[in-house]
Amino acid sequence: MVGRVPYKWLVATAFVFGLFMEILDMTVLNTALPALGRHFGVGTETLQWLVTGYLVSMAVFIPASGWVADRFGTKRTFLFALAVFTAASAWGGIAGSLGELIVARVVQGVGGGLLTPVGTTMLFRAFPPAERAKASAVLSIPTTVAPAFGPVLGGWMVDTISWRWIFFLKVPIGVLGLLFALVALREERADRPGRFDVAGFLSGGGALALLLLGLDGGAREGWGTAPVLVPLGAGLALAAVFTTIELARGEPMIDLRLLKDRLFRTGNLLMLPSSGALMGALFLVPLLLQYQMGVDATGSGLVTMFQALGMMAFLPLAGRLYPRIGPRRVLATGFAVIAAAQAMLIMVGPGTTLWAVRLSLFAMGAGMALTVISLQAATFATITPAAIARASSVFSTTRQVAGAAGVAVAATLLTARSDTRLAGLGDRAADLAARQEALFAAHHDIFLVTTALALVGFLVSLRVRDSDAATTMRQAATATNR
Repeated sequence: MVGRVPYKWLVATAFVFGLFMEILDMTVLNTALPALGRHFGVGTETLQWLVTGYLVSMAVFIPASGWVADRFGTKRTFLFALAVFTAASAWGGIAGSLGELIVARVVQGVGGGLLTPVGTTMLFRAFPPAERAKASAVLSIPTTVAPAFGPVLGGWMVDTISWRWIFFLKVPIGVLGLLFALVALREERADRPGRFDVAGFLSGGGALALLLLGLDGGAREGWGTAPVLVPLGAGLALAAVFTTIELARGEPMIDLRLLKDRLFRTGNLLMLPSSGALMGALFLVPLLLQYQMGVDATGSGLVTMFQALGMMAFLPLAGRLYPRIGPRRVLATGFAVIAAAQAMLIMVGPGTTLWAVRLSLFAMGAGMALTVISLQAATFATITPAAIARASSVFSTTRQVAGAAGVAVAATLLTARSDTRLAGLGDRAADLAARQEALFAAHHDIFLVTTALALVGFLVSLRVRDSDAATTMRQAATATNR
């Protein structure tokens, strides 16, 4: 039966397995964070490393994915990534301490860091340029279905079974994906992959780790303190070294020269506020619901799933609008809706109905639907098939760096603003109602930051030129009319 199915759809199915498992992992974990905090007796500033450690690990290994796939073959690399991700998920389920769980998450990030860009490379190579809108639509399947089921499933498992099952859950999915990919995929590799860029790998990964370490400590320790300035300064220095190395190499690990392309550069720039605002908000909302509004994990999942429902509802509209009016207006509208949705969360208080939160998350999902289709289709509009693997590494790295920074900043700012708000109560520090109001206000402070990020995305999207993406608009229109 596999032999009768067009190969491009076999690739799409294999990639959906991997991407679904990866996104399910994040959405399930966010709902379970408060339960993990209670189990291990730690606060938000420590819990965030379950998310940030994973995202940092992904961001470190994503740049190497293009070379690894060219050197060892896309099928072999994809199978390796799936195996590592699945094994690390099982390890997380049996972890005996928070430290061990964080290490398991870091190892999981190695698999995730190879999985998405290599899968994207296989997908875009299998689908010809005239059908890249279809390829982008394939990516939307796991990015909408997994967030819809993940929060509810994670909440239910935490409330009725154990937090360990949020990790065991991915094991059978990973095994099925491995078996399918092993049978269905064929090997592809570059004739001359070149040498592995060790200096670029070490300097880029070191820069990212140091910058996130500095961001993590900034809100808690104060931005002018040595524990913050030293890693931030060292991270910036290493980033400069990384940039110099990559621009000087004929075959760099991250081909920064691709950023000379105006549309590709703008698409990567837009990914910063898009992924940063979304990941920061989705990290905060379950904490707000469970810690401040008294919702259990299952109820929290039933609320946060509205973000996925909004995305699912508006993806068809986004697909129809893109070829007709172009990426500029679709992106601007999407970021404006996201900013409005984030602003709605600033008004959530002790007496707010959960439907107000649901409405905000639904609107956030609608805005993300408008941005994700446009970013995926337009960013790669002028990238040649030969450069897709390297371009995918750049784009995936940008997305993960933005997401990691969004979570790190949101978590550390929440801790700092909570302490500041509580300290400002003075004589009312023992008043439970006053303390609750202060903690709500701390969340509002962070949602104000994520709203500002979305507004930055709105302003940058106005600089997109539809003429640069004209070929994808015609291709998308053709695919839509079929």
